[in-house]
Amino acid sequence: MTRDFIYLASASPRRSELLRQIGVPFEACPAAIDEQRLPHESPADYVLRMAAAKADAVWASAAVQSRPRPVLAADTAVVVDDEVFGKPRDKAEALRMLEKLSGRSHTVVTAVAIRAGTGADALVSTSEVRFRATTPSERLAYCATGEPLDKAGAYAIQGRGAAFIEQLHGSYSAVMGLPLFETALLLERFGCPFWLAAPRVA
Repeated sequence: MTRDFIYLASASPRRSELLRQIGVPFEACPAAIDEQRLPHESPADYVLRMAAAKADAVWASAAVQSRPRPVLAADTAVVVDDEVFGKPRDKAEALRMLEKLSGRSHTVVTAVAIRAGTGADALVSTSEVRFRATTPSERLAYCATGEPLDKAGAYAIQGRGAAFIEQLHGSYSAVMGLPLFETALLLERFGCPFWLAAPRVA
């Protein structure tokens, strides 16, 4: 591990993959926090608060304090009709989410936060995604793959769920879970290098 590594406050394989894409050496340290949305909290405020809370929780941990390095965290929410979709609790909730997304546009709001000894900062990315109309049998078949169950909004733009996506206006990486443009800005602000490692090539 290079001395320039950061901590990633996430167990998400997608976020790890995206950090590797821009050559950021990191160590994954998942954060356990209360993810309950506050009454009347806007989606942007919610994901910003969650990302900051994850970064703060990992920063305060004994493991990080023994080897202090900046902590990067992110949080994503899918928003439709002012309802915030996180990860579905079960197949029934995943099916409900997918039915509501069918044939319409929704908003994906993703915040990225960084915490270091010199302070903290955060940015938010907003994208619009349009789903084509889907049938009940398609939604059932998709849920049977297991992919929707650990994804905000019950779909993965980088996975099988891409077959449902008609249009995207915004950031592909943000919909995946880590907006790379905003991430690079924050890393630069805090003196954290990237492009140190080559991305994996399939």
